[in-house]
Amino acid sequence: MKAKPRVLLLSATSGAGHVRAAQALERGLLARGDCVVEHIDALRHVSKLFQRVYDQAYIAMVRRAPQLMGVLYEGTDRPWLHPRRRLALDRLNTAPMIRLLKRIQPDLCVATHFLPAEIIAWLIAKRKLRARHAIAVTDYDVHAMWLCRTVDRYYLAIDEAAEYLARVGVPREKLRVTGIPIDPLFATPANPPAARKQLGLDADATVILVSAGGYGIGPVEQLVKDLLALQRQWQIAAIAGKSEKTRLRLEEFAKQAGHLSSGSPRLCPVGFTTEMDKYMAAADLLVGKAGGLTTSEALARALPMALIEPIPGQEGRNADHLLEAGAAIRCNNLAAAAWKIAALLDDSARWNRMREAARSLGRPGAAAAIAEDVMQLVD
Repeated sequence: MKAKPRVLLLSATSGAGHVRAAQALERGLLARGDCVVEHIDALRHVSKLFQRVYDQAYIAMVRRAPQLMGVLYEGTDRPWLHPRRRLALDRLNTAPMIRLLKRIQPDLCVATHFLPAEIIAWLIAKRKLRARHAIAVTDYDVHAMWLCRTVDRYYLAIDEAAEYLARVGVPREKLRVTGIPIDPLFATPANPPAARKQLGLDADATVILVSAGGYGIGPVEQLVKDLLALQRQWQIAAIAGKSEKTRLRLEEFAKQAGHLSSGSPRLCPVGFTTEMDKYMAAADLLVGKAGGLTTSEALARALPMALIEPIPGQEGRNADHLLEAGAAIRCNNLAAAAWKIAALLDDSARWNRMREAARSLGRPGAAAAIAEDVMQLVD
């Protein structure tokens, strides 16, 4: 009996989206039952100093110096320029990952972060790894850091990304527009009344879902205060993510916020949750950052978005695509964000257009589609 192909998924914890994309692909592949799947965090297999810089420096820069993030993003987005210099540095710091890949010798590698993708491509080029190689890009644009020569598939969010890669020299037969892989739960049809009941949310009020992302990054507290100050009959579900400090502050706000005319609390604070599919099914508007995974989940739930101060770089480009498609509004100034959100919710015709735009852009089955296509590489 032929052994099942061994699939290795490689993500990195510099941003929660890369890990969530790999987890979605893991579920999509396991549901097929025709392969052995393992998911590793690449940053657990690098030097300790490199891990600290890669992981903690990313979060620190996003929180304290987002403009610098944009400068670095734009400055390094030069297709095929200086890849050897970057590879030499990365090879020095990823010796444990290189040893792991050589030892495992998987049949197929799927990377949701550019660091392991680069190392896999180099090992294949040097004939030290026999695996087929696929990359799932986790933003709507494709930064130059994702570019590798020895890649069998690129899985992309939108048609424009595929056209861009083709224009910079990636063969079109390697490109697939599938959407960003998100949890297969999002492929289950939404049932808003059931979701609200399960989550303890008001059955009839407009529900605003405010999200800080998995790492609790973003101006959640001030935004929630400003929305509450408008004294509208909205219910706000505020996701604090992994930030316990933010959750506790939101709990204090909730005590002071009072209740809607129905008796439901005006503010429902939530810590880290694995039920975003239900919260997005229950909500009328998502307010948060423009990360590739979170926005793809919202699109899958046909949920309009208000994007708050997108981080220059990948978030800014994600926001551009969503605005162009008509699925989101962009709030560049936090002080006016609550007013802008209120204006949108007061315009039901505009909100409905945004909902339909989100629905048409959504790819809830992306993980399953990628799993089906990528397994053809090892048939």
